[in-house]
Amino acid sequence: MQQGVRLKALKAAFPHTIPIFAGFWFLALAYGIYMNVSGFSFWYPMLMSLTIFGGSLEFIAVSMLMSPFAPVQTLILTLMIQARHLFYGISMLDKFKGLGWKRPYLIFGMCDESFSINFTADIPEDVDKGWFMFFVTLLNQSYWVSGAAIGGIVGSMLTFNTEGLDFVMTAMFIVIFLEQWLKEKKHYTAFIGVASSIACRLFFGADSFLVPTMICIVALLTAFKKPIEKAGGLV
Repeated sequence: MQQGVRLKALKAAFPHTIPIFAGFWFLALAYGIYMNVSGFSFWYPMLMSLTIFGGSLEFIAVSMLMSPFAPVQTLILTLMIQARHLFYGISMLDKFKGLGWKRPYLIFGMCDESFSINFTADIPEDVDKGWFMFFVTLLNQSYWVSGAAIGGIVGSMLTFNTEGLDFVMTAMFIVIFLEQWLKEKKHYTAFIGVASSIACRLFFGADSFLVPTMICIVALLTAFKKPIEKAGGLV
């Protein structure tokens, strides 16, 4: 009986994750190759994908591992990058109620894509919602972990010049920025982000501007949240 419930939930969840599979595998393969050409064996991207499971953070973690030990800056940067998950978690409190042992994993594995599916999916009435959300999360993580591990293995076999591969992270953030630009009616938040980045880059220098930039963005968005919302500048 329980096996039939799980199988039905898996069949219902899998089609929702197919688009995620395509995107995750491309980025994860690039991440695994990037880790390898940076001097790390395939164990690193595989284990980091299993334990961190934060795409943009994992790319940034490569440079963190190769930089001088700076635990405070690393902690602040990590919190800034992944802070949006706090809001995801609040939104999912009711959906995660009564799910027993599945709940800790659903909290851990809640990436942007899994949150989007689990929050908005129209789950059939005859499908167990807990198992549906569990399999959505598990499948998405398995795509990322397997892609990163394969990328790490393939990276050691590559003979062509992989210089510039780290630009995939920059490209990913550019795509995210452009998607947000297209979603917004007004572009006040984009202007705040760009202006803060330029100002902090000039003031703090290339090696130290990222954390101050994110602090400035959060502070400005918090201070001008109501005017921006009133003007239609937030989705």
